[in-house]
Amino acid sequence: MLSREEKYLYQLLSLIDEDGQDGHLTIINPQGKEFQFGDKSSSQKFLVNFSNPDAYKHIFSFASLGVGEAYMRGWWNEKNDDIVGLMGLLLRSKVDSKARGQLSFVLKVISQRVLTLPSRIKNSRKNVSYHYDIGNSFYQRFLDRSLTYSCGYQIDSTDTLEEMQLQKYELICQKLDLQPGDNIIDLGCGWGGMLIYAAERYGVRGTGITLSKEQAELAESRIKKRGLSDKLKITLSDYREAQGKFDKFVSIGMFEHVGSSDFSTFMDKCAELLRPGGIGLLHTIGTIGSVRNDPWIARYIFPGGYLPKLHELIQEMLSAQLTVIHCENLKPHYAETLKLWAANFQGSREEIASLDKRYDDSFLRMWYYYLQACEASFRYNNMQLYQVLFFKGKQWSHKKVLNFPTDSIKPESKSALEIFS
Repeated sequence: MLSREEKYLYQLLSLIDEDGQDGHLTIINPQGKEFQFGDKSSSQKFLVNFSNPDAYKHIFSFASLGVGEAYMRGWWNEKNDDIVGLMGLLLRSKVDSKARGQLSFVLKVISQRVLTLPSRIKNSRKNVSYHYDIGNSFYQRFLDRSLTYSCGYQIDSTDTLEEMQLQKYELICQKLDLQPGDNIIDLGCGWGGMLIYAAERYGVRGTGITLSKEQAELAESRIKKRGLSDKLKITLSDYREAQGKFDKFVSIGMFEHVGSSDFSTFMDKCAELLRPGGIGLLHTIGTIGSVRNDPWIARYIFPGGYLPKLHELIQEMLSAQLTVIHCENLKPHYAETLKLWAANFQGSREEIASLDKRYDDSFLRMWYYYLQACEASFRYNNMQLYQVLFFKGKQWSHKKVLNFPTDSIKPESKSALEIFS
């Protein structure tokens, strides 16, 4: 006899059969009974074991939030740990969208969002600290040597993670038309990778803004190690507190934390920081769907996060009298970046667990699920990655043609790759 929750779950999964999706899913319940969905002849086969019957009720009540929480608790596993492929099948079948709308799910999501709204600086500090101040040594185990925690730029399928990140930095530097002596500000500078690269390769001066104490400390240490303290400085503050006038502006992977109520505040700050004729680049995750932050991601990974739509970015830039020059979507590049992060994470799992007692099995499962779920969303769902180039003024005076041959972006074998050695 199936429980009400099991019946609902299997009703949802039958969508795989109805839509004729390429893929086959086998589910084994805690009693060992098998259920088959999809095309048995498909080469894409997934096997999910449920070890706890409470998983059904949890998923029934909380949809995607429940799926993630059940995985963290070890209540289900995919035989080959291929969460990306499994989610791809479910997303193509629109299973998750059919599961949303349960009252308990909606109430849980609303309460979480109210508590983490980033419109107050105090909340922004807490939100950033929650994700980024969990140990630099943790991030060093799965990021590349540049410690870049944002979408890379893949030119060849054989590119390493570090090559992808340096190519991203080079692409941004060329878009900004960086010149020796330019003064650049980086809102959400992370561990200082962009500033260090730009100073080493283009001779610029710069200021980095971050709300993460651990990021700021390590960024300052790396800058000092490279002998760049006379050119670069890091400020531990909110972007709304940034001061000064700059030739160039960049923000990479930070806008997702701003919140919809402060889109205009952010763009006004961009305009305030840029000198007339200055050029800026905003690199941000976006969406073309109705969900602005997945409920599980919002609760466990990025509290207060909010993904913008492209037209919202453009409209707010225009309102701040910033002229849009160029826009590019790097969506597939982020899927490849996340794939490499997840592989590094899995390869370092035991080492990560030994670093700190905080990194227990639930934490490790949470992070692996997060990396895989995001890869699946970039490959198969609504997440996008926008780079929007803009200019302060009405008439764009950029002399360069916005055409960047890949051989001009590919890092030189040694000089670029040794920057973060």
